[in-house]
Amino acid sequence: MNKTFDGSKKSAARVSVMSNSVLVLTKLVVGVFTGSVSVISEAAHSAVDLLAALIAYFAVSNSDKKPDIKHTYGHGKIENLSGAVEALLIIAAAIWIVFEAVQKFSTNEAPKALEYGIVIMVVSIFVNYFVSRNLFKVAKSTQSHALEADALHLQADIWTSIGVLVGLVTIKFTGLYWLDSVIAIVVAVIIFKTGYDMTIKSMHELIDVALPDEERMIIQKVIENHPEVKGYKHIHSRRSGSKRLIDLYIMLEGDLSFKQAHSICDEVEAEIKSIFSPCEVTIHPEPFFESE
Repeated sequence: MNKTFDGSKKSAARVSVMSNSVLVLTKLVVGVFTGSVSVISEAAHSAVDLLAALIAYFAVSNSDKKPDIKHTYGHGKIENLSGAVEALLIIAAAIWIVFEAVQKFSTNEAPKALEYGIVIMVVSIFVNYFVSRNLFKVAKSTQSHALEADALHLQADIWTSIGVLVGLVTIKFTGLYWLDSVIAIVVAVIIFKTGYDMTIKSMHELIDVALPDEERMIIQKVIENHPEVKGYKHIHSRRSGSKRLIDLYIMLEGDLSFKQAHSICDEVEAEIKSIFSPCEVTIHPEPFFESE
């Protein structure tokens, strides 16, 4: 992994940590001051985002380390594990928000000075939009699961912030204070759905689920485009963090020299790597005879 590739991941994660730190503190102060449970729920949501950003920063700082004696396949699984931890934290935050919203609903306490809550929601929407857009861009170019998870957190935060903003404006002009708790519960449901989806995705990669069908079809087409290859079998694949691991057998003419067979394997390997970078490809050549 080159330094520029690795540095862009760390830089994106670092920006996310800093922006989330500021938003958590600001939302919490405003939420406590106004007494708005929906704003406090957004502070909790941002706190989860901050923790996710910290985990993502740790993951991208360690997942690209070179293989060693104890980790011969590298450290890519750190990213997958971080995604699973982040997902569980999101689910826990959603449950806590529901609990707080129900408590606030039962007391029917009216929030105050809602204009502060409105301002911080607008600021949050703009900050998270630009930070998440950058995270998605870097995650796509580096195939980073951790950065993608962090970007998804912030994207969810944008929508929940919009919902809270609309709710606060409505409450301010209508006096329907019970909407504060209802909005907080809606935010919790959205957060829970995000956490659930992330849990499923992370667990699939932790238990080495094969690459998607469309990606396996691309691999098959690459093999079939080489006329020297007479067939293939046993295409095994999985992901380890941002890296794809692909293992396959190809059938070559039995009378080819070792050098010729090795050259063909190198060509197939290079083409697959050019499509799915970063990845590791292991190709096992086997002899093919017409009788087969």
